[in-house]
Amino acid sequence: MRLPKIQPVPLRRAIDKYFELSLYLLVFTGFGTLASTGGLDLPTVVLVIAALAIRGYLLVKKRNLVISERWTTPLTIVYFLFFAIDFLFLSRSFLSATVHLALFAVVIRMFSIRRDRDEVMLAILAFLMVLASAVLTVDSVFLVFFAVFMLVAVMTFVLLEMRRSAKNAEIQARHSNDPGEHRHLAFSLTRLAPLLMVLILVGGLMIFFLLPRMSTGYLNAYSMGTDLSTGFSDHVQLGQIGQIQQSNSPVMHIQIDGDSVGRYSLYWRGVALSNFDGQSWSHPHQQFIAERISDDSFEIPSVEINTGAVATWQHPIHYRVVMEPIGTNIFFLAPLPRRVSGPYQMISVDSGGSVYDMDERHPISGYGADSDIGRPSPSQLRAVEARFSSPYLTPYLRLPDVDPRVRSLALQITGSASNNYDRAEALENYLRSHYGYTLQLPRTRVRDPIANFLFERKRGHCEYFASAMAVMLRTLGIPSRLVNGFRSDEFNDITGNYIVRAKDAHSWVEVYFPGYGWQTFDPTPGGAIQTPQGWGRLGLYLDAATSFWQEWIISYDSSHQYVLGRAALSGARNSADHTRAWARLKYESWVAWARRSQTRLQHSYWSWVLAGSSLLIGIVLLANLSRILLWLRQRWLTAHPERSPSNAAAMWYERMLRVVARRSLHKRLTQTPREFVNTVSEEPLRTTISEFTEAYELARFGESRDDAMRLSRLYEEVESAVKK
Repeated sequence: MRLPKIQPVPLRRAIDKYFELSLYLLVFTGFGTLASTGGLDLPTVVLVIAALAIRGYLLVKKRNLVISERWTTPLTIVYFLFFAIDFLFLSRSFLSATVHLALFAVVIRMFSIRRDRDEVMLAILAFLMVLASAVLTVDSVFLVFFAVFMLVAVMTFVLLEMRRSAKNAEIQARHSNDPGEHRHLAFSLTRLAPLLMVLILVGGLMIFFLLPRMSTGYLNAYSMGTDLSTGFSDHVQLGQIGQIQQSNSPVMHIQIDGDSVGRYSLYWRGVALSNFDGQSWSHPHQQFIAERISDDSFEIPSVEINTGAVATWQHPIHYRVVMEPIGTNIFFLAPLPRRVSGPYQMISVDSGGSVYDMDERHPISGYGADSDIGRPSPSQLRAVEARFSSPYLTPYLRLPDVDPRVRSLALQITGSASNNYDRAEALENYLRSHYGYTLQLPRTRVRDPIANFLFERKRGHCEYFASAMAVMLRTLGIPSRLVNGFRSDEFNDITGNYIVRAKDAHSWVEVYFPGYGWQTFDPTPGGAIQTPQGWGRLGLYLDAATSFWQEWIISYDSSHQYVLGRAALSGARNSADHTRAWARLKYESWVAWARRSQTRLQHSYWSWVLAGSSLLIGIVLLANLSRILLWLRQRWLTAHPERSPSNAAAMWYERMLRVVARRSLHKRLTQTPREFVNTVSEEPLRTTISEFTEAYELARFGESRDDAMRLSRLYEEVESAVKK
């Protein structure tokens, strides 16, 4: 039964097929990169995924759907009107509205491809989606998506160039008879594209790490605001910290010098708020510039000095903070901050002790700091006299119209206390033990959130606990304020960093004690976070990779270049020293071995001669291994030509050509075996060579075993004819 002949797929058609698939994958990975940032709204994601699914289905079914030009133009005009509505009323963000516009262009272009420029435009739009992803996120996951996008982009543009060259070529290449020709093209691309991608990434990394750092923050103006930025401003609505705590995203990583086991449980102070109007907390803009004490270091003064506060180094610590870009210009510091260092031109401090970055060209990414975390003992604070005569403290005693029950409850709780410390501690313990913690925010806005929390709902998050305590303290005439920041005990023992997440956003109370300044009280119930064990440690390794990405990629600047340069120089110097030491040891060992060998040679001369001869023979055999293997193979083919007719035919034909060359008959490379036969002028010799050539072709190209076995006899006949 004769099988049907497989028709080869034309190469140009194969290139077109793979180019369409690669272009689709380019758009798909570009959108996947954009969607992974979490910056797209659900309707946009659903609509674009539906369009991509339809396009993928059409590709699989080898169908084509093209939107008429009379529809694309009106749709584009209508969407530009929608773009204005999106920017002004829906997204209210230029970046979000522009991303929606780009996605609309992608969807329309996918179904309106008519010319080569349409395909190029679609590839450019895919790149713009990746560019938008770089603006919307700085997460390490972006590198994975970007690497996949680069791989597909290399394949797409290679196929685009092959397609263009094939179309413009004046002479078309002749296709082979190989039915898998197009598959070989695909395999070649899968080998070439990863190599080019790796070379591009390596070259990009070299440029990234070696190029001098000039400035940062070019695209910060277009980045979207977050709940974190509003939760740490100078005006915070009651309940905003609870919104922040809904997220598990990392906010910063903190490394404390000398701490490798996570022994600290610190409050990371952000903004202190003094004014409460019953619904929100705020703080007036009373900032002054911090004094620069070195090229990259600022001294943070103690604002309580004017009120008689004591500022001593009882427990100094030095730490480094690596921040995620959360859109705030506040430094989060352990109380009491003393110094802040980083690539910032100006730092300011307000009257509440909050520290701000005033350098618009350098948003907060990483900084070092020194703090005094020492705290006076309870006995010292109990002995403080409650005298508050300074006008500095007036804002911290001011209250709006408060429900009378709040003061009555405060008096009831602190009735047995004889000093302000015991009063504050009594309020702190009462709130911890009598009220429940929840992140479920009230669905309706109440007129008096504090009274609602204390007497009706009796459940809330940290902001309600802290606000209730601060208000009750003020009803007793004790200066207090609300502080928003973070508190986290989560420690990554792999990197030695504390992990602070958005869910660790916290509010607490600071109470003023003359002579000792502001002291921290936390009325919110809660438990400590333990270091994960078992499978939970996989998250720590992921966090370590993310921390490295944030520190050495996102926050990479001239200071990192300096550290990296010093490390490279030190490593090169150490490697050179180790190399010299290794060479010296090897030289000494070789000298010792030579001396031992000389002694052995003198005592066992013939053994060394035998060993040397064996070694020499082995070297000769190894040097001629290929010839030996070729000779053995020829011997095997001579004995068993039927097992490999094609190879046996090639071997006998080469031997035949060498024999006839003695009669000055040389076959040119451009001649076929039949053409070579026709060049032989002597009739008997030509007849013999012709018979040999016929058997050769049948064995070489037809895999004829019988003809392969005849070649040895025909070769002898050619050899006899040449001798005659």
